[in-house]
Amino acid sequence: MARNCVGLDIGSSSIKMVQLKEASDGIHLINFGIELLPSETIVDGAIMNQTAVVEAIRRLRDNLRIRQKDVATAISGHSVIIKKIQVPEMTPEELEEQIPWEAEHHIPFSKDDVHIDHEILNKSNGQGQMDLMLVAAKKEVVEDYSLVVREAKLVPSVMEVAAFSVQNAFEVAYSMPADEAVVLVNVGAALSNINIVAGGTSAFTRDVTMGGDAFTEEIQKRLNVSREEAEAWKIGSNGDGAHEVIPQEVEAVLTEVAEGMAGKFQRSLDFFLATAGDLKLTKIYLCGGACKVPALQKALESRAKVPVEVMDPFRRFIVDE
Repeated sequence: MARNCVGLDIGSSSIKMVQLKEASDGIHLINFGIELLPSETIVDGAIMNQTAVVEAIRRLRDNLRIRQKDVATAISGHSVIIKKIQVPEMTPEELEEQIPWEAEHHIPFSKDDVHIDHEILNKSNGQGQMDLMLVAAKKEVVEDYSLVVREAKLVPSVMEVAAFSVQNAFEVAYSMPADEAVVLVNVGAALSNINIVAGGTSAFTRDVTMGGDAFTEEIQKRLNVSREEAEAWKIGSNGDGAHEVIPQEVEAVLTEVAEGMAGKFQRSLDFFLATAGDLKLTKIYLCGGACKVPALQKALESRAKVPVEVMDPFRRFIVDE
């Protein structure tokens, strides 16, 4: 990967592009931009309108005047399976040969329909077994995402899993405590990724099919307003500017939706904790568009009984004013 890297986030509501440069004094944020997508362009992680995505990527690249061709992007949703598995101890060569057959036991797709990768977490757990992280992604979805990148005259060099991308960003921005377990929650428009990182390694991941759109849709339905107006109220203004008063009912709707969302997140955390022995969660970091809704932070903190903080991925970067 070139040292001047372009990150491309193909989300269900918008495309984000970021350009970083590693220098002797640290990582510089060179470029950043967002281009909104028409609704229903991407549904459940599947690209429904390729033309809209390609045009949005091209507009971003042109507006930011990015010449770099290589990009790193990520996928999530039902097309990605992440499992922790155990296999008998073996050499790296034997493991490479064995992985596709092992995958058959753990993923609900045929091994011919997926791209498979793995990471060794523990070469020997003392019982003659190795601990592995197994990742499988449907070839069809990987191809769809690669195609829109190529159609936009860029080169897909890295295809990551969204939950791990957030973990990578967190590790650069924060010091990962070796003896603590933190929760990273990336709240997208339609899908949220949960990644619990314990001892510096991902211990649990889950995608939850609920995101920031739930706030917008509920405001729209309850107050009988347009989607644009509902979205503007959600982010604190009324479309014409931040001077207009937001109806009191909006706060009540945000609180109610936040409670439901926090409940869904908490069920995933409870599921993990039920099998995690005496491991305690020390902090929850929220990122993604809807993390800015204060009601969500409050609801999650109240349910999880641990501090909740909005993650700042740029806190250690050098940002040009």
